[in-house]
Amino acid sequence: MGRALRWGTGILLAGLALWYGSYYTTIVVWELRKLLAWLAAPLLVAVAAGALWSAVRLLRGKAGRGKRRDGGGGVAVVALAWAGGVLGLGIGIWWLVYGAYLQDRAYMQDVRIVSEPVPELTPRAPYLVGKAQAAPHLGDVTGEISDVTYLPDADRFATLVERSGWLAGYEVGLVQEIPLGGNSRNQQRCAFDVDRADARIGGWFTHNLGRKISAQKRGVRFEASDAYVTCSGDTPIVVVPLKRQTGLFVVTERPAGVALYDGRTGKVTITTDTTGVPGPSYPLSLAARQREATAAVGGFSDWWFERSGWDASEDGANEGNDSEFTLRYRDASGNSAYVTPLTPQGQASSVVAVSTVPTRHQGGGLAPLTVHRLDPTWSSPKALVELVKAEYRDVCCYNEDRVFEVVPTGGSTWTATIGSEQNIRYRVEGRGQVGGREATCLKAADGTLIRCAYAAPGSPEEAELQRREQEKQKPKENGTAPPGQVDLGGYTPEQLAELQKRLSDEFVRRLKNGGT
Repeated sequence: MGRALRWGTGILLAGLALWYGSYYTTIVVWELRKLLAWLAAPLLVAVAAGALWSAVRLLRGKAGRGKRRDGGGGVAVVALAWAGGVLGLGIGIWWLVYGAYLQDRAYMQDVRIVSEPVPELTPRAPYLVGKAQAAPHLGDVTGEISDVTYLPDADRFATLVERSGWLAGYEVGLVQEIPLGGNSRNQQRCAFDVDRADARIGGWFTHNLGRKISAQKRGVRFEASDAYVTCSGDTPIVVVPLKRQTGLFVVTERPAGVALYDGRTGKVTITTDTTGVPGPSYPLSLAARQREATAAVGGFSDWWFERSGWDASEDGANEGNDSEFTLRYRDASGNSAYVTPLTPQGQASSVVAVSTVPTRHQGGGLAPLTVHRLDPTWSSPKALVELVKAEYRDVCCYNEDRVFEVVPTGGSTWTATIGSEQNIRYRVEGRGQVGGREATCLKAADGTLIRCAYAAPGSPEEAELQRREQEKQKPKENGTAPPGQVDLGGYTPEQLAELQKRLSDEFVRRLKNGGT
């Protein structure tokens, strides 16, 4: 009876520890599951080799007890066991490599590669500008910025601020408008109740938001960079997109809804219905993993030697923020996508494709990733920055002005933003390499066309420039001057002399009368 009681008490305490440590046990299970998936084949081979070795030992023992004179059979079995061990080691190494390829292939299951143009996308203020303008608008907030996220539904940048201290949560959420054109700077701050909502991602002990999420639903995890804040009236809501694991020998991740953390009450709500979430609900980190898996678009040898797939462009104006740009579609659907310019694997740096993944997705499967092949292609972002500086020297780049993000905006077009972190002045739009040169046009921040270094034939910019030229030519063709101007071409020399004399007399008269 006493032994049963001790065993029962131990099991109860272990159960309580697992229940209390749901957050950490989830982490351990996730990491062990990934580790076992990589070691599954080597472990199976090791078990088989061990069984074979045991059989050899058993046979050798029987041979010794029977005083067998001919030991050739035992030697053959030993040699076979060593060969099996070497083969098992080779299979283990092979699985470590081939398993990575199979994992990429698993993420590739919903990838479409098309030649269709990218749907029209809406330009937005560069992410680095949104990040730079957060701190000046926080007022007397004493915390530290932990995250800045673009909310495509509202065309706003959201900033999440942590409260100072180890045992503290978040302090405030800031949602601000940073328009490309105009001077509007609408913003909203929503403060957390630091007594009731005192948890944050990565917090200590009971102030850990991950622990609260695991207490609501075990087996799900998240990336801190995927989380963001929105303001529902005066109430801050922290949105945390969740992920789950699937597979046995090939372990991958899938979306698992979102966790909503109320900044007033401290309540955590987990839901798979993400239609009412005022921002991206599909994990950005999962979209990035799908995009990276396009390296497995070919066979295993192409994957191993990096002869297939695409990489995110990592040079030029996009350095530090070169992939998964969150952009809205221009149609009336209200949808948005994570958009990434892609370059071929290897030394090539020209942008040859654009990938899109929706920021919202229903269900527990992967969201569809579409790779749009570009025709014409772009130069690399670094080359585009140098091109903008060379072709528009009068507007770029002086003082603190610079060229910011080069992002896709639909079809085969791209947009680069010019200005400082506090004042966006111009944008340059390009249409790829047309007729051997990059077609670019300079526009005001609000999109008004100024001029083109080279307008692509048949483009709206070319049509607008032609219309302007025709407007200039109309007065000459009609023989009349524009309003407010005098056409002097038809005057005789005598008439011009008389006009000059009258103009001089008028100057003298006004000087005598005090300039009136």
